[in-house]
Amino acid sequence: MKRPVSLRRTLLLGILLPVFGFVLVNTVVLYRQALAAADTAYDRTLLATAKSLGEQLRVTGSGDDLRIESTLLYSALEAFEADNRSRIFYRVSGLKGEMVSGFDDMPASRRDIPQKNLYAALVNFYDDEYRGVPVRMAVLLQPVSGVYEQGMATIQVAETLELRQTLARQILTDTLLRQAALVIVIALVVVFVVQRATRPVRALSHALSQRSENDLSPLPTEGAPRELLPLLDATNQHMQRLSHLLEHQKRFVRDTSHQLRTPLAVLKTQVQSARRGDAPPAQALEEIGHTVDRATELANQMLALAKVEQLRQDRGAPVLDWSDVVRAVALDLSALMAARSLDFSIDTQRAPVQAHEWALRELSRNLLHNAIKHTPEGSALSVVLVADRDTAALTIRDEGPGISAALRERLFQPFATEPGQAPGISGSGLGLAICHEIVQSLQGNIDLDNRVEHGQVRGLYATVRLPLATPFTAP
Repeated sequence: MKRPVSLRRTLLLGILLPVFGFVLVNTVVLYRQALAAADTAYDRTLLATAKSLGEQLRVTGSGDDLRIESTLLYSALEAFEADNRSRIFYRVSGLKGEMVSGFDDMPASRRDIPQKNLYAALVNFYDDEYRGVPVRMAVLLQPVSGVYEQGMATIQVAETLELRQTLARQILTDTLLRQAALVIVIALVVVFVVQRATRPVRALSHALSQRSENDLSPLPTEGAPRELLPLLDATNQHMQRLSHLLEHQKRFVRDTSHQLRTPLAVLKTQVQSARRGDAPPAQALEEIGHTVDRATELANQMLALAKVEQLRQDRGAPVLDWSDVVRAVALDLSALMAARSLDFSIDTQRAPVQAHEWALRELSRNLLHNAIKHTPEGSALSVVLVADRDTAALTIRDEGPGISAALRERLFQPFATEPGQAPGISGSGLGLAICHEIVQSLQGNIDLDNRVEHGQVRGLYATVRLPLATPFTAP
């Protein structure tokens, strides 16, 4: 199992690693710059030593006997030695490269003298090795003149690197100490800031862990950082949906247990009556069958009401032609219409809506079944489905008794029936509640209006309006 990513570790690594990398590069750059500055300073001293040697040279003779002589003693170079950790060696070469003074075993320089450099002299500096020891070499072309003649001498001065290496180590140590102090300060600041920035996340985690399993109240957003507000809002919305779903489930279980109690009690009474022989067996079985049918219908409608809530959470419904569903439902219920000798008519237009087929079928079936049940025998019943620019409207017109004022106040509530009618015996009172829940889940609306003629109720208009899935123009 993959370990979860730590937000604090991600922030710390994401900030400190680039800082450490930058400090490391900066340390190397600073060290090289300081070392170059130290080399420049010591090279100036080396150049001063070479020029001092040049001042002790003179030209003697003339013509083929022209030569350069030096009056410098080696002891005079002690003044140019910084301390006893370094030594200076030199060699002075004449006009033809001959040895004038200095150390005989020092090889003559064969390197070219750059025409341009940082110094007002013809000098070249480079690292070399002399007597098996690393040295810094300075080669100076020094003009020399006598009474009648002049020439050019080559002066080589070499210095061992102990002092330079000591200074380099000191520079490196100082640089590392300063950079280490800087890194420690930055790390402490970053740790403090990250801890402070992630404190609301830890507080939120603690608050959630301390909640009871049934506490779905909204999380407080006061004082929360701006970056956490989307998470808090989404969490609160999710909790609200869970709370609604949990309440629906509790209500479903409560209503189911309450509503099924009546038909089951009736069924038990009928069975006991049949056992005692209070009624003929055929009549008793018929009554028991009717009770079982009503209980089955009630259970199916309760399950349908629960399924509507499940579909409400599903946003991936397909696009269906509502007219096909309405006609299929009318065909399924045609036997009931024929049994009541109803004058049935249907007129539909193409109406594409986004919904699950079960929802459209249950909606159409409940409305049409209620109309069939409440329409007197031999009366007219019509179904019309029209579509305009953005809405599809289904209207079912019957010639029943309409809706009383007492029922209208709780029309779409579960188990709402006419006064004096017992739920679960002659009707469950769930049909319109299911229709209302389906319509609400499909972002539509439902209206039931009495059809009044000459001051009397002549029937009912049941109208459902749903949004079309695509822009639509009626034919």
